[in-house]
Amino acid sequence: MIVKLTVQVKLLPTPGQAAALEATLRACNEAASWAGGVAFEKDVKRNFALREHTYDQIKARWGLGAQAAQHVIKKVCDAYATLKANLKAGNVGRPGSKRYRKANEKPIVFRPEGAQPYDDRMLSWQTAERRISIWTVSGRVKDVAFTAAPEQLATLALYRKGESDLVCRDGMWFLLATCEVPEAELNAEPHDFLGIDLGIVNIATTSDGEIMAGRELNRMRIRERTLRTKLQRKNTPSAKRRARKRRRKEARRARDINHKIAKRVVAEAGGTSHAL
Repeated sequence: MIVKLTVQVKLLPTPGQAAALEATLRACNEAASWAGGVAFEKDVKRNFALREHTYDQIKARWGLGAQAAQHVIKKVCDAYATLKANLKAGNVGRPGSKRYRKANEKPIVFRPEGAQPYDDRMLSWQTAERRISIWTVSGRVKDVAFTAAPEQLATLALYRKGESDLVCRDGMWFLLATCEVPEAELNAEPHDFLGIDLGIVNIATTSDGEIMAGRELNRMRIRERTLRTKLQRKNTPSAKRRARKRRRKEARRARDINHKIAKRVVAEAGGTSHAL
């Protein structure tokens, strides 16, 4: 069985390279917002149908290559498919509610620095040298340096396959690369099962009596909530920037704690030949 993982690498572009990447993201997302408006007005939200209405204009108006234009159109269609699924599942309120109408009665708009997919025709990797060559609206930009943890670099070298997303966060550049990793085979059949109860005060409690408390995570959330309240009261541009950075930092900490707890549960199950 194949497991799909996403490996994040941090790009280290020069100022000139970063300017080309920024211009590319802005052009792609501006084109995507325009295509989203066309899809909404004409009620054409399938890939091939929308391509007939937008492909030539996207290439001519924003100077995108053929592959980039197709990815922009697909991104628009995927966004409308996701919206449709959320509306159907009731994730944006009941039909007729203010929230439902707000989501359904206007075209989708993309952030200027929203993520942009790249395929292997637009992006090439030199993993050993830690360099990439990437298409931009300014032409092909070569020798863009990147870095990542050793285990991520090993996964990237062995299993990278498919698209990668170009992302900009707080002035930093990243590529999120798809990797298809073969699932490890079980060395032995489990002879029993380990139950897991998930909660808030105690994040996980196993049927063997092991308790993974969430006190550290909850204390962190309380501190961050207090700080966010103070920043929201200030309502200045610098306060908003700081709030965004704190929000991402809190999310990273929470992911790290949850990951450690998950590894601990798996290790306990593996050490006792239990199945989860």
